[in-house]
Formats: sequence, C-alpha cells, structure tokens
Amino acid sequence: MASPQLVWFRQDLRTHDHLALTAAAERGPVVGLYVLDDETPGEWKPGGASRWWLHHSLASLAAELKERGSVLILRRGRASRVVPEVAKEIGAGAIHANRHYEPWWREAECEHGDFVILHDGDVLHEPDAIRSGSGKPFKIYGPFYRALHAHFPPAPPLPAPKLEKPAKLPASDELDDWNLLPTKPDWAGGFSDWEPGAAGAAKQLKRFVEHAGDYGRERDLPAVDATSRLSPHLHHGEITPRQVWHALGRKGGDKFHRELAWRDFSRSMTLADPDIGSKSQRPLGLRTRHGKAADADFEAWTKGRTGYPLVDAGMRQLWVSGWMHNRARLVTSSFLVKHLLIDWWRGAQWFWDTLVDADYANNSQNWQWIAGTGFDSQPFYRIMAPLAQSEKFDAADYIRQWVPELAHLSDADIHDPWGRGKAPKDYPEPLIGHKEARERALAAFKARSS
Repeated sequence: MASPQLVWFRQDLRTHDHLALTAAAERGPVVGLYVLDDETPGEWKPGGASRWWLHHSLASLAAELKERGSVLILRRGRASRVVPEVAKEIGAGAIHANRHYEPWWREAECEHGDFVILHDGDVLHEPDAIRSGSGKPFKIYGPFYRALHAHFPPAPPLPAPKLEKPAKLPASDELDDWNLLPTKPDWAGGFSDWEPGAAGAAKQLKRFVEHAGDYGRERDLPAVDATSRLSPHLHHGEITPRQVWHALGRKGGDKFHRELAWRDFSRSMTLADPDIGSKSQRPLGLRTRHGKAADADFEAWTKGRTGYPLVDAGMRQLWVSGWMHNRARLVTSSFLVKHLLIDWWRGAQWFWDTLVDADYANNSQNWQWIAGTGFDSQPFYRIMAPLAQSEKFDAADYIRQWVPELAHLSDADIHDPWGRGKAPKDYPEPLIGHKEARERALAAFKARSS
C-alpha cells in the first residue's frame, strides 16, 4: 500500500493547476494541511482584511477537497514544527508544497530539508530561471520581461486530480476557533461583493474575459473599473497566472500579460532582496516628516480626509471594501510619500492590514516604485498632481460613490471643490496645497542631493 502524502497548502488554496497536489495524488492517499503560522512571518503575518479572506477561502478549499475524496487538516503554530508533526502522525512518505517567494516561507521550507518536495505553480515561469547574461537576477523590468517572454506561452494548466485519503486521519482545529473574522465590530460588511475561493475566482475570471478587450483602454478609469479584480484570488492562490493567461488568450492583449509578468518580476525582486517590504532598495536620504503633525496627516490619509477628492475616494474604498482601484492606488500612495513627505513603509503597512490582496512582493515593489527607492522605480521628483489626475481619468462618478458629501457637485467642480469654491462644510480643507507640497518635496529631494 502506498504511503500517505502530505500536501502543505499556503498561498495556493485550490485543487486545479496545483502541481504539488497532483504529484502527491500520483504517489498515494492525500492529506491536505494548512498551518496558520503567525510566528514565522513576524510583522508580516496576515493583516485583518487578508484574514477575513483566508477564512472563507479555507472553507471553500476544505469543501473542494472533501468533494474530491480527501480532507483539509487545520493546525496553528510555527510551520517548521507543525508540518513535520502532522507528517509523522500520518506516516507520510513525503511532504509536497508549491514554491513560494516570501522570505518567511523560504525559511520554513529550508527548515524541513529534503523531506519537502517543492513544485512550481505560483508564477508564469520560475523567477530563478529568468537571469541576465551574467547569471544574476534582473533589477529592471524591461529586460526581465523580454527574458520571460522567451518562455511564453506558459504551460497549460492542469485539471484537479482524483484524490483519496488514508484511513487514519490526524486531529484538526475548527476554522471558527481561529477567529479570523471580525466581530466587535464587524467592519467587513462592505466585503460582500467578494466571493473568496476557487469557484469565486473562476466566476471573476469569466467576467473579466468577457470584457478583457476593454482593459488596455479603460483600466485607468476608476469610475469604469475595467480592472480584472483577480488580485486577491491570485494572491491566495485560488487561481494561477497560467489559468488566467490561457483563459484570456489574446483578448486581454499584451497589456494584461505585462501585468501578470510584473507579478513575476516582483517575486524575482523578493528573491534578490528579501527585505523589500521594510528597507529601501536605493535609499534616497530624504528627511521625511515625523512627529504629531505627520501622525495627524497620516491618520487623515487613512480615513480619506485629506481634502483631495480622488485620494479620499480611494482611501475610503479601501476601508469599506478591502480593495482599491489601481489608478487610485498610485495617486494615494504618491500623495502620502510626496505631498505629505511620510515614509513609504508606513503606507505599505497600512495597505498590508487593509487590502484583501495584500501581497508581500507586489505591495512592496509598488510602494518602492512610487517612492523612487526601488531598483526599478519612477524618480522621486515625478510628483503626481491629484487634482489633475482626477480630471484626466474622469473620476467624478468614482468620487460620488465613495465621498458622498461631494455627490451633488458637477463634473467640473467635484475634482477640486475647494479651488472652485464649492466645497461643502463637512468636507475637510486640503492638508496642504498642491503647489506648496510639490515645492516642499522637491526641496527635500534637493537637500538630500547637496
């Protein structure tokens, strides 16, 4: 009789196109394991919004495995201790896991030694295989994309395998006992538009494919929202980039293929620089703001009370729904770093706690791109103008949805209600004028260069 095989699930909560699960099923009966490890990641343990998503995604995965003949065991603790314990309990012939790139997962993998068989599956192509002529990781996206492009198309996705479970099963925690869902208060009421789990991912992919032809033209319009909205499903591994790629075919055009490739690039950067989430790759030496005034501005930013309608709409959308439109992410993060001169990592930490798609590689890489501190980033002196951005990308209806006190204003007035003399009494004055903020930011940049 074949030995039981343990599949260690992490950010790959699905059964389709799951190389570790498929390999395990070929060897013998399968037991799935998810470990809620808040110890190994340290400050990067899942944030509040991610924990909400995780609860529902685990429930979906457990039902999926049960339907296919296996089971999902839940345990809590340090993965380097819990995974081998469970493997020993079931007499596992091997531990199978899909490869991940966050530093804490790589640390946990190394602690298990050769007993863990690692498989590909979270990317279009393994980042370690995308190297420059000198054998080093690419630090600039353009050359990385060209090297990755040589491996297109990615391999076709695999179907979910047939499973069986061993007769003897280890004990499992109850999901509800993990208290992943908010209760007092339940701040997740606005998350109802999301459907976590592989089935929800498949539905969202189908919706996106139907309109993917509009992606390149409309992706930057917050009021239209032609984005894929697949990011939380990709982060939690309910769907793979390969599945998305092959479902799209040519419908999404090169633009969305490049977005998937940027995700691969971010993972490559995380391999090259595991501290990407907390340390600047290219420190600028800027004198950023600290103290009570900066803290008050940061709090106003988190609450969507900056006096800049597009910034406020984005931050309120984030708090209510756990997600933010891509154009709004660019504008809100640029505003924090350059208008308010507050360290980028404070914003990254806020996003980590409030985004349902809080992804270490993507979130960190994007913040460093905006801040001008990444190996591949825009210059710090390129400062987005929030009022002009709002008008350029036709954000009027987006603002009306998320900043209701401005909903009565015309399209001409809503982007800059204070400048147009139309701001209602309950809408805050701008924390700082755009011209003043720009001059302050450029002066800070010049001072660090002198």
